[in-house]
Parts: sequence; C-alpha cells; structure tokens
Amino acid sequence: MIVTVAGYKGGVGKTTTAVHLAAYLNHRGPTLLVDGDLNRSATLWSRNGGDVLPFKVVPEQQLARFARQFEHIVIDTAARPSSDELRDLAGGCDLLVLPTNPEAMSLDAMLQTTKGLQSIGADGHNYRVLLTLVPPRPATDGEAARALLKEVGLPMFRAEVRRTSAFTNASAAGVLVRDVRSKGGRLGWMDYEHVGDELMKVVDA
Repeated sequence: MIVTVAGYKGGVGKTTTAVHLAAYLNHRGPTLLVDGDLNRSATLWSRNGGDVLPFKVVPEQQLARFARQFEHIVIDTAARPSSDELRDLAGGCDLLVLPTNPEAMSLDAMLQTTKGLQSIGADGHNYRVLLTLVPPRPATDGEAARALLKEVGLPMFRAEVRRTSAFTNASAAGVLVRDVRSKGGRLGWMDYEHVGDELMKVVDA
C-alpha cells in the first residue's frame, strides 16, 4: 500500500499524520516513511529520538533504493504542490490524505488544494480530507469545519485528530505520541488508530 500525505499549508499536522500512519501500517507489514518535505521534518523527528521509530525513514531521493524491501510506503510531501504535482501524487498512491486544521486560513488552503485535484480530474475516490488539531468541546471549530467541507462536497475521514500538546512532546522526543506518558498521548494515538482503520476500509473498498 502507498499512502501520500499532502497539504497547502504548514502547521496542519502533515508530518505528524505521516509519522503516525506509518506506525499504524507498520503493525500490518514492514513500512517505509519517505520524507519529501524540504524541511525534512520526518527525518528530524526520527533523529530527535535516536532513530527509535519502529519504521525506516529515508529522503525521497532514496525511495527507489529501499521501496522493494517494504510492504507499505507512506510519503510525506513538500507543502504547496502544483496542479501537476497533485496529478502525480493522486495517481501514484492508493490514497492521498489531506490534513487540515479547523482554522479559516487552513480551510482556505484546503479548498485551493481540492480545486487543484478537481482540475486534474481526481474523482474523490483516491483522496480524503482529515481534520486535525481539533480543539476539545465546548469549542465547535471542528464541527463547523466539517460542515463547511461537506457542503462543498469534499470526501472526508469520519475520524479526526484532537489537539493535544502530546504531539509536540512526541516530535521533540523523537517518539510516537503513544509513547508520551500522558492522557493526551493515549488519546492522540487512539485517534490515529481510528484514522488508520478507516483508511484500510477506504483502500480495500
């Protein structure tokens, strides 16, 4: 399985999503995380912990060398892909995951991303929008964002990822959020397990 994570705006959990989907898939077979972000965020995440993540992380230039050794591949892409890049991303994977947080600027960027997908003929079967950094109740930001994205007809994950400082702590320590000893760590991992379960169903459908 090849899963690509892409987005138009920084700070929406793109690398966090790539790291944790790689961890999820690694339970189902050897998984490679390909770091295509110019900031090398996934590589830095791994190095922060002394490369203790349960899957291998390589720069995209080494993909051809390692791809055959792994059952699953997750690709963390550079931000702001062009229409041509979106066409290649959507056509080169089993599912394109598009994270966005509920903030207005992020939602605007997401709409630009999906306009690009629609312009190249992507039909929605090979991509899904994922709401991330959703604030806890009683805040209604997540519900409002979901309603807006559904209104414009975007395919979305039913699962969403809550906002918790555990993700920041996990990145700084170079570990998965499930390894952060806090309630937020446990809940953050549970969120990505739900995303992974849904991803499997979408790809297998």
